[in-house]
Amino acid sequence: MPRSYLLLYICGLLFLSCGKGPVYSEFQALDNGSWDRDTIKEFKISDLEENQDYEMFINVRNDNTYPYSNLFLITELEYPDGTTYIDTLEYAMANADGSWLGKGVGSIKENKLWYKENINFPVKGVYIMRIEHAMRKSGSVDGIVELPGITDIGVEIEKK
Repeated sequence: MPRSYLLLYICGLLFLSCGKGPVYSEFQALDNGSWDRDTIKEFKISDLEENQDYEMFINVRNDNTYPYSNLFLITELEYPDGTTYIDTLEYAMANADGSWLGKGVGSIKENKLWYKENINFPVKGVYIMRIEHAMRKSGSVDGIVELPGITDIGVEIEKK
């Protein structure tokens, strides 16, 4: 193969290997690997391009002490103008056989969970994302006070 083709091939590989990657990514640890019902994790997001489509994810790290196969979350996304969108979401955390979903070696698994597809941030300023757990035992009205096994909560945003 002539040198010019080899150089072109290497440049092409470098170009293709450079993914978009996240434009925002932050994790917040939970005290003692347990999520208190009253603990709301807050993420302040800024410097996003106006009228750009993004994919938005909630990242959850859990360990083997997490006792459930799913996770209910309440999210609140507040725009700079004060407009707020609230969602109640359910995510699977384990397969039917009890094996954990997510990636990771050892006892910690990281789950990258879809939050919003094709989301647009039309106004310059600070967007605030709040996340709290909404887990309850079947048949119980009261929420679970301490949710063991959740070690970190994060938010990630990627350009579409």
